[in-house]
This record gives sequence, structure tokens and C-alpha cells, in this order.
Amino acid sequence: MSSSSSEKRVMVLAMDETENSQYALEWALDHFFTPFGSDAPFDLVIVYAKPFPPVPIASVAGGPTPDLELKLVADQVTEKAKQICTSKSVQGALVEIVEGDARNVLCDAVDRHRASLLVLGSRGYGAIKRVVLGSVSDHCTHHAHCSVMIVKKPKSKK
Repeated sequence: MSSSSSEKRVMVLAMDETENSQYALEWALDHFFTPFGSDAPFDLVIVYAKPFPPVPIASVAGGPTPDLELKLVADQVTEKAKQICTSKSVQGALVEIVEGDARNVLCDAVDRHRASLLVLGSRGYGAIKRVVLGSVSDHCTHHAHCSVMIVKKPKSKK
């Protein structure tokens, strides 16, 4: 017999400061958590990959250092994730800030939490930007040891 029936599968959800990742979180909550209440099929782990700070330099005119700015963004992103979960009546989500390249951070989080699903928002980069900047979702679909779902935000009608 397999592990205890009370153990849930784990969903890792990538979060950043974009509307697309916020939409992906809302979509995942609406489809996998809110309708089920406490019987949701997954435990949720929300991961923010905090970029490494640039080479240390003195702040300009007394402004915040680049490292402090990165910390403030990380705090804002994780607070927003918690607010979205609360607004959807989803309790118990684990929110992590992990420093590093998002591609590696997310694949490592999948392994660390033994996730069965990784959810990402789509940035919607064109082919040129994907080649130059690298696609996190493309990397994860090839390297994460679980299923990967890319949630696309519908284009708004003008």
C-alpha cells in the first residue's frame, strides 16, 4: 500500500511581480483549491525567486541599495500572494523566498517538496526575447521532475 491517504500531493507555484503570475495564482486557486475547501487535492507552495543582488555599490544620494530594493520587491510579492490566498479563502499555503535564478530555484523547489505539479504564469515573450532572456517556463518544462502547467492570461479586448 502507498503512503497515507491523508497526504496530499504538492503544487509549486512560481510567483513574481508580474500580473501574469498573479493571474496564474488566482487561476490555480479557483480551479484546484477554492471549490474543494479543506479537501483540496494539493498542498500549495508559492515560490518567489529573488534575483542575486548586483555587485555591491554604494547607494546613490542616500537611496536604498540594490539589495534592499530586491528585498522590498520580494516582500511585496510574497505579501500579495498571501493576500490573494486570503481573498480566495485558501489557508495554509507555504510562501518561500529563494535567492537565485528562477529556472534553477523552481526546479529545486519541485525536488525539495516532491511536487507533482509546477504552475507558472506566461510572460508572453516573443521568440526574440525568449532567445535573448531565456524562458523560465521552457527551462522548467524540460528540467522539472513533475508535470508543468503554464497559465496564460487572456488578452484583454480593447
